[in-house]
Amino acid sequence: MKKLYINTGSFEAVFDNLKDSFGGDLTIAANEYTLKIKSRWANGSISGVRFEKEMSYLNFDLTFNQDVNLSIESNPYAPVFFAYCEKGNVLHSFGANGAIKRLKRQQSGIMSNSTSINSVLYFESHKHIQFSLIGMPTNIEKTADIDFASQIKKRFTHQSGNYIYIGTENLKIGEKFQELKKIPQQGTVRYILMKNILREILELEIAQHSYNYLTPFVPVLNFAVKQLTEIKKLSDMSLGHIVAPVLSFKRTLQSRILKEKYLELEPYNQKLAS
Repeated sequence: MKKLYINTGSFEAVFDNLKDSFGGDLTIAANEYTLKIKSRWANGSISGVRFEKEMSYLNFDLTFNQDVNLSIESNPYAPVFFAYCEKGNVLHSFGANGAIKRLKRQQSGIMSNSTSINSVLYFESHKHIQFSLIGMPTNIEKTADIDFASQIKKRFTHQSGNYIYIGTENLKIGEKFQELKKIPQQGTVRYILMKNILREILELEIAQHSYNYLTPFVPVLNFAVKQLTEIKKLSDMSLGHIVAPVLSFKRTLQSRILKEKYLELEPYNQKLAS
């Protein structure tokens, strides 16, 4: 088994660590990092993008040539990680001796760790894996997203310092990842589109894990319309066929929320780490 240790420094430092560990060629363009790997340790790629201090995204598409144990240092910004497995299995534990949880194909996991214990990821050899990580810091100074970060912290952290939830992936979130793969633009437009889709994924997670599943979709749609308007200013492409369905769905959803205003829903079942 190959054992690796990743320091939680800058985004570039993380990719430098990955390159030192696995080899390969690292390219950086328009805030996107891509590490192409073809070495004795693995074949495939690790890519990612950092959105200032608000959010980060990593995608792993790899086949390891031997079992790998990846220990990630605890982060002072106390991020909550949202993991999505498209192919293969990913195992996780808090510390080397902690209970191991398995994230399987078409499952999602939510993890947070505010203790000094490292988070450990385990990858099996000769098995193709595809999974994504979205990291949202919760211990941040005042920013435009302070309220959003507070919502994440409230729902996906625990007083023990460790929190983990694993369940079936939300179909809407799966669709958003397909949209993410199909973004054709480059530069600023691509950056805004990616940020918009990833933000919507986190909004969907908040909605799914809230008492009222419907109400949080209104700010999601408001955010989407605003972002599409900004993108239109930067691009020559026609967005009328995209904006119209969003506005129509927004009106329908608001009407539905009014009808179900007094409906009580059961709280979503969350599994906490011991």
